Amino acid sequence: MEQVLGKIGRKASDRFNHILNLLAFMSRIFGFLIERHEKGRVLLRRIIVEQMYFTAVQALPIIIPIALIIGTMMIIQFTQVSSQYELGKIVVMLIIREFGPLITALVVILRSATAVTIETSYMTIGHEMESIEMAGIDPVRFISAPRLIGITSAVLCLFIVFDIVAIVGGYAVVWMTTSIPMGNFLGQISRAITGPDLIVGVVKGLCFGVAITVASLYRGFTVRKDITLIPVATSRAAVDCLIYCLVINIVISAFFYLG
Repeated sequence: MEQVLGKIGRKASDRFNHILNLLAFMSRIFGFLIERHEKGRVLLRRIIVEQMYFTAVQALPIIIPIALIIGTMMIIQFTQVSSQYELGKIVVMLIIREFGPLITALVVILRSATAVTIETSYMTIGHEMESIEMAGIDPVRFISAPRLIGITSAVLCLFIVFDIVAIVGGYAVVWMTTSIPMGNFLGQISRAITGPDLIVGVVKGLCFGVAITVASLYRGFTVRKDITLIPVATSRAAVDCLIYCLVINIVISAFFYLG
């Protein structure tokens, strides 16, 4: 029993230290964002644009079909209870508040978080980080800061695209392919969406983007000097990102809707 409790205590202590290290790493990245450096701004802007293109634009062929499928299924299912609940409120509550941010974050984790972890892990093991430092450039500013801006902006944009496609596209698919009476569905949506719903979506998108970027970069920067540990670091980064996003989602929803 003592061994089990000791093991649990060590795991809890390691996790707490990991969270503290993540927060310190995040504060260091934000410190570079606050500072205004004139040197290298053109290169940093190019990295931001490339990251946004990879994370957002190249993910559209994935996020749009997923949004269409989920929006269509939800509308078809909830029309069965539309006599008891207003369909627009149900769709807003589930898609805009919950499913939109979470599914967008999941797609970004599967595509971008793993890619960023692998890239930075290879740079760490291949001594590229040390080479950047020897050139007088802080790798956190050069590598982490633009990716934080790019991924966070991409998550927010993908979240907006997901919501629009799921609601409008799902409505169009149901209207064209079924005989389900939709009534004034879009009017219900417009009445159901409130200011807090939009604020919650934006806040979740920003927080998810920051959490995904910081967690994936941290695993890449701290990987041990062994190439066989890159898959381990990548899988841990993906799991960390998912857990952090779920926790953030619960906290934000509870703060806005239960507070």
